[in-house]
Amino acid sequence: MTIRFSSSICLIAALCASCTQVSQEEPMAMTDSTASNEPNPTDEPNEPADEPNEPADEPNEIDQPNQEQEMEVATFGAGCFWCVEAVFQEVDGVLSVESGYSGGAVDNPSYEQVCMGTTGHAEVCQIMFDPAIVSYDELLEVFWMTHDPTTLNRQGADQGTQYRSAVFYHNQRQKELAEGYKQKLEDSGAWQDPIVTEVTPLDKYFPADNGHQNYFRLNPNRQYCQFVIQPKLEKFRKVFKEKLKTTE
Repeated sequence: MTIRFSSSICLIAALCASCTQVSQEEPMAMTDSTASNEPNPTDEPNEPADEPNEPADEPNEIDQPNQEQEMEVATFGAGCFWCVEAVFQEVDGVLSVESGYSGGAVDNPSYEQVCMGTTGHAEVCQIMFDPAIVSYDELLEVFWMTHDPTTLNRQGADQGTQYRSAVFYHNQRQKELAEGYKQKLEDSGAWQDPIVTEVTPLDKYFPADNGHQNYFRLNPNRQYCQFVIQPKLEKFRKVFKEKLKTTE
């Protein structure tokens, strides 16, 4: 299997250097952290979420997949699933994004149980995508570039095993792509610290309740959305402008 890494690795290394510089000068870096002189919105993910501003009867408000198309599914954990969902919803070829939990030992865990850190679950997003438009390795590129894979059980100020960096693969091909990409990143020196992302088979996945679906779109004025998700999205849009969905 041949995987084209060179341009992606260079881009990731450049972005990492850029983000390191920005984090020293600006209150918001690429990860889910804020500077100490800014309001700290990250208390929200560790508390039960308030009801969204609007009912969320559907997991999200993006295109519904055509059943006749051959779709694939990816499952990633990269910190708070509100952030991960908001990023992947904007990728062209992604048909749906659902927030949920995987990697734990309890069936149908609640958000409160997962936040306690006793169930072993990671907050994840399950992404249905059209491989004719966006490939799995392109989704991996987005995954690696929109969180810090070197911080164990932490993204910014969000700490706990539920925020760990993880790729839950659905088949052997996804495993090979994820492990190969991870090794190439290690070899490239894109990060100074070792990558701690786990690459593990998807066993069970449990969707989060509706209050956690489509979170950023339904709650753009929430403090966490304004101070954590919005800056991350702005950086993501600059780097991946050619992979964004076109606005109608």
